[in-house]
Amino acid sequence: MTALRKVSKNMKKAALATVFLVVLIDLIGFGIVLPLLPFYASQFHASAVAIGLLYSLYSFAQLIFSPLWGSYSDRIGRRAIMLMSTLGASLAYLLFAFSNSLGLLFVSRLVAGIMGGNISTAQAYVADVTTHEERAKGMGLIGAAFGIGFVMGPALSTLFIHPAFQDFFHRVGLVSFSQWMSQNKYAVPGFFAALLSFSSFLLVWFKLPETVQKLKVQELDSSRIVKISLFSKSFWRTVLEQSSSEGKQLLPLLLVSAFLLSFGQANLYSSFPLFCKGVLNLSAEHVGFQYIYMGLIAVLIQGGLIRLLTKKYPEEKLFLVGSVLMVIGMVLIPFAGSEHLLTLFIVIMSIGGSLNGPTLNSLLSKKGDPAKVGQMMGTSQGIAALGRVVGPTWGGILYDIGFRLPFLLTATLVSFTVVVGGRLTKQRAIPIHD
Repeated sequence: MTALRKVSKNMKKAALATVFLVVLIDLIGFGIVLPLLPFYASQFHASAVAIGLLYSLYSFAQLIFSPLWGSYSDRIGRRAIMLMSTLGASLAYLLFAFSNSLGLLFVSRLVAGIMGGNISTAQAYVADVTTHEERAKGMGLIGAAFGIGFVMGPALSTLFIHPAFQDFFHRVGLVSFSQWMSQNKYAVPGFFAALLSFSSFLLVWFKLPETVQKLKVQELDSSRIVKISLFSKSFWRTVLEQSSSEGKQLLPLLLVSAFLLSFGQANLYSSFPLFCKGVLNLSAEHVGFQYIYMGLIAVLIQGGLIRLLTKKYPEEKLFLVGSVLMVIGMVLIPFAGSEHLLTLFIVIMSIGGSLNGPTLNSLLSKKGDPAKVGQMMGTSQGIAALGRVVGPTWGGILYDIGFRLPFLLTATLVSFTVVVGGRLTKQRAIPIHD
């Protein structure tokens, strides 16, 4: 089904580098838009509930459509889906730039979520071109792209809306453009994000070879794509049928772990800034630095260190250690009495998340049918999206009850991944007999 594993090492490196750049560019665009949503929506007199729904709508659309795009990528090719998703993201950011009402802003986030099949397809592409031994390292590249995107995106969005940026165009003689920018404050970030996504489209078009042999029409009809819904019994029966005998036991646990890890991180979207402001009295700038630290840790570990670690330690053990560190960091955060302690605990949690993220994706890709990797990664991304839909609301509700509750109760739930990691490690230690 896949072709690039047989090609030269140089071609494989070039393909992985292209996938990394495509995901990185898209996530920079995503990071540009994300912090601006509350302020943009406020211009249209959006309530706090409406602003929360703007965040959730994107993830909800991903929840529905990521498994669909992953499944289609197994049949019509990774390249076709990535072309469609990057071009669709560019359209979504243009809608963002041109939004003159809250309704159009909602449409832009809906389109962005529907077209958000790029990540799961990119993960499937990585699985196509890597061996089992290289898989976690390849998935680490996707994680590194996330980290860099979430550092560079918000920094660029701050630059684009800063008055000094507008003054620059006024000083160089582009007075009309400077005045237009002052009247359309969020248009330039939207245009730039659209341009980034379109450059991703061009990268895929010119630089990314296909890894899937496209099925003929007759084969496509006889192997029809399963009706995709994470909430249907037939879908889960199909997913489990695609797994190996080992995967049948562990795959459900890994998918639950994907939900819990995403849920745990999404919980921080609402509860962490509230804790920083309400308990530690930190400014928005200082809170932003904490997010930058998280991104830098992800870049350091998933962009390079994970390669060395997977050569020395099994993925199962790294997943277990990562889950333990993530739970410890999450438990400690609400007891931080100073910004320095908070940074230390954030680093511990981020190290854990940077270890268990790529290893989980690698393990998921190995437990399923090699011919259905796209559907598996799409399923994983859909489940992770469900966590991002529920997590922020959960965190906000619990914070109103008690400021430590979001962290402690979420850590309790996430500790299930420690149990899964222990089981994975134990099973690996048991010799397999024919």
